[in-house]
Amino acid sequence: MIRNISYKIEVSPLIILHFPLLAPRKFLDAQIFNLRFSDPSEMTQIADKLRWYRYRHALLQSEVADRIGIDQKTYIRYEEYGRDYYPIEHMQKLAGMYDVPVESLLDDYNLFLYHDQGRQIRKRRLSQKLTQKAYAANLGVSLDKLKNWEENRVRMFKSTWEKYFR
Repeated sequence: MIRNISYKIEVSPLIILHFPLLAPRKFLDAQIFNLRFSDPSEMTQIADKLRWYRYRHALLQSEVADRIGIDQKTYIRYEEYGRDYYPIEHMQKLAGMYDVPVESLLDDYNLFLYHDQGRQIRKRRLSQKLTQKAYAANLGVSLDKLKNWEENRVRMFKSTWEKYFR
């Protein structure tokens, strides 16, 4: 609003609008990435999915890390290729932040871990009607290792999962 009182102009805003700019911070990087992937369902790598959702919400890596309560360097490594394991508690926070089911962020290996690796291994062993000892021998692993997997005391490595359960 503008008014002129005795040769003096007064200006006062009627309303102040405050809204976030919903565009990626590094526009060219995001544009190239979005041309490669138009939808997260096309992606097989968790790193790509995390980057896609971060670009979609116009966030910096440091902002995402702060929101889920982890170090920025840790989150940066989440978006790098070659990482096998993503802690489920961090993935649940990310899924909540992006308002998507946690399963949509995970790859097959991390879904295997999320859906209780021990239960799945036990179910497969019992479907073949094998004892733990026989199943361990069948897989070529020690009995102790199989027991640890079935009781979720030890996380199965991705290379082992690919060899036996993919």
